[in-house]
Amino acid sequence: MNLGPVRFGSYAISNTVVLAILVAIPFAVRWMCTSALWQRAWVELRERRGVVISAWVLLAYTAVALLDSVGGHPARRGPDGQLLRSADGQVIYEAQGVTLLDLLLTPWRTAREKTYSAPWARRAFCAEFVRGPDGVLRKVYPPLKYPGCHPLGTDRVGEDVFYQALKGIRTAMILGVGATALAIPFALFLGMVAGYVGRWVDDLVQYIYTVLASIPTVLLVIAFMVVFGRGLPQLCTIMGITTWTTLCRIVRGETLKLREQEFVLAAVALGVPRRRILWRHVLPNVMHLVIIASVLGFSGRVLSEAALTYMGIGVGVDTYSWGRMINDARMELARDPIVWWKLTAALVAMVGLVLPANVLGDALRDALDPRLRTETGP
Repeated sequence: MNLGPVRFGSYAISNTVVLAILVAIPFAVRWMCTSALWQRAWVELRERRGVVISAWVLLAYTAVALLDSVGGHPARRGPDGQLLRSADGQVIYEAQGVTLLDLLLTPWRTAREKTYSAPWARRAFCAEFVRGPDGVLRKVYPPLKYPGCHPLGTDRVGEDVFYQALKGIRTAMILGVGATALAIPFALFLGMVAGYVGRWVDDLVQYIYTVLASIPTVLLVIAFMVVFGRGLPQLCTIMGITTWTTLCRIVRGETLKLREQEFVLAAVALGVPRRRILWRHVLPNVMHLVIIASVLGFSGRVLSEAALTYMGIGVGVDTYSWGRMINDARMELARDPIVWWKLTAALVAMVGLVLPANVLGDALRDALDPRLRTETGP
């Protein structure tokens, strides 16, 4: 398909998250390759078929999110298919941008029906009354404009549900990764400082995360959304602010144990600065806990987005998300006959992301946690 000139750009929030992922991957791979603990864990994970399948599924979801993060503005064309140009000869571009995923899903993005249609249907789901040649009204199911083109059917306004389910992946991945990226620095810094320094610093940090954890998350999200408005960046920010407390408590407890170890005491006796001890000795020994907690917490953040959007305090109405699909499907379940495919598509897409993430998180916990991992050989 010849699209002609395309002015490429990217969404602001997704551009930040995607850039962070691309920058972090080489450092993470290098660290894993030089860590004996990760080398042993990699050998264990490779031998488990369920973990390998889960990793490939997560990579597929990530690829879809990346394709949906890079966008562009295609050139406008007239009825004759020719490019539209301004008075000075410049090509005119569409005001509404499209992503690389939109371009790949053009057959489903542009195939809009009048209203509901069942999966793979060739006729409309809703009947119409048509007056025949004899003047009698008859109930008929007219043929679809794009018969057999919708694998998961269409919604009330005729938009393809398969297209909506794939577009929701970007929202889920950005929220899960973005909120995690915001929560980890707070949890790591405050947890290590509180556990290693102790005294009034430890009391202050404990007071902060105890108070924050005692406030219901829903109330904090509602207050934040009322002040700053609904949207994916706002939801990503507040989820990161409210979900660092559990990881901070874990890191603090592990740091309390590590500061009494011989290698840390030896570094203190040699006069090694405190910040260097935290960076070279404490941080590497708590990273496995951070990774495990982050992977397991990713699923919770994805589910939280769906629940918050369902309650009307999540992402905006102009953002594709599985929570919005579930919210839209509420009234469809009260119809007769029931329109079931939109709710089913959202749930299947959500389970397809959350289940592999949980499987991978459990496997990482078994492979990296010294209390659960059983080593064989010398």
